[in-house]
Amino acid sequence: MTLVLRLLATPGAVPLARHAVREHTRSHDAELCVSELLTNALLHLGEGTPVTLRVTGRAARTRVELTDPDPHACPVPREAAADQESGRGLALLDALALQWGVIQGPGSKTVWAELAQP
Repeated sequence: MTLVLRLLATPGAVPLARHAVREHTRSHDAELCVSELLTNALLHLGEGTPVTLRVTGRAARTRVELTDPDPHACPVPREAAADQESGRGLALLDALALQWGVIQGPGSKTVWAELAQP
């Protein structure tokens, strides 16, 4: 079964998306990945950006995807200093996911991560 949520990237959307993913997957890792992806969209693309969240389960994996309308703003992992309050989201995604990546389209991009089923 697939969970699809079309929403706006806002601070209030993050807990709503986390709750929906928790109910759908029962996976804390999937919930955390969704939180990081949605927060990145909010911070880097701006509040109110329309996004689509998809969560699918296949065999022993859960796939989380977040699609936004900016094909040029690609996530880039960076090294965060100990005193910085941000910059660890992609490192966290990398640590939780079996694999992750970005699919760029002509008018959008999708950041995806595949997680082991709990």
